[in-house]
Amino acid sequence: MRIDELPRSENIDDRRGVRMRRGGIGIGTLVVLALIGWALGIDPRLLIGGAEVLTGGQQQQPPSYSDTSKTGKAGTNEMKEFVAAVLGSTEVQWTELFAKANSRYQPPTLVMFSGATSSACGFAQSAMGPFYCPKDRQVYLDTAFFEDLQRRFGACNSTKACQFSEAYVIAHEVGHHVQNLLGILPRLQQMQRGLDRADANRLQVMAELQADCFAGVWASRSQQRWKFLDPGDVEAALQTASAIGDDRLQRRSQGYVVPDAFTHGTSQQRVRWFTTGLKTGDITACDTFNAAQL
Repeated sequence: MRIDELPRSENIDDRRGVRMRRGGIGIGTLVVLALIGWALGIDPRLLIGGAEVLTGGQQQQPPSYSDTSKTGKAGTNEMKEFVAAVLGSTEVQWTELFAKANSRYQPPTLVMFSGATSSACGFAQSAMGPFYCPKDRQVYLDTAFFEDLQRRFGACNSTKACQFSEAYVIAHEVGHHVQNLLGILPRLQQMQRGLDRADANRLQVMAELQADCFAGVWASRSQQRWKFLDPGDVEAALQTASAIGDDRLQRRSQGYVVPDAFTHGTSQQRVRWFTTGLKTGDITACDTFNAAQL
């Protein structure tokens, strides 16, 4: 993957090298809860929120931060340059797509952090993986997740081969922001109210697969515009989509699969919908909510 010609985004909040201090639940507890949630297929933020209630959580001082970097400025490096390039390319593509619909795209801010940070959706920890918070319209990314793609998930076999896989992850989270702007996420949350966990999860899977498809749309349109892909990049991204499928993650963590606990889709589904967006470059092809087959 070549990023030289990709535009750079300035919508990045780099909190790496910044230490967070907070009363109440300790960071160690937060990480444990996040791991439990991931293993059981439960949104870790629900567990964390419950734990804060049990600890009395709440009338305490808000998080405070101290800069632990030697220079006092975290993150002017290659990783930030890469993230800025990927985010910038998503801004160009989605701005154009929204303009075609006579609408204005409002890009998200991407928060880069190390270990843990705060968000309007609760605490963000590396154990949770990248996520989008609709309440503050920000994408949260601990770049250590990219190391996990190569080392833990075996999603690609080298740092260079992983770059497009990493871009896919960013584009997927931006896809959730697009869903939020289009009103899809608010409607989804309303539909999930009153449903049992299995039915609510099925709707969540549809949203996640649509975000995968939106990431494919970004990749397709960006390739047409900048010719930024190298041989093997697409294959690596498809391998990543497969590696982080619910069935594969559950089998890896607990030795068996619980379909009702799926929240992101199977490996096959994630590959299929990313490929759909990549081949068509058309967001209308990404209607997972009305698809005959996921």
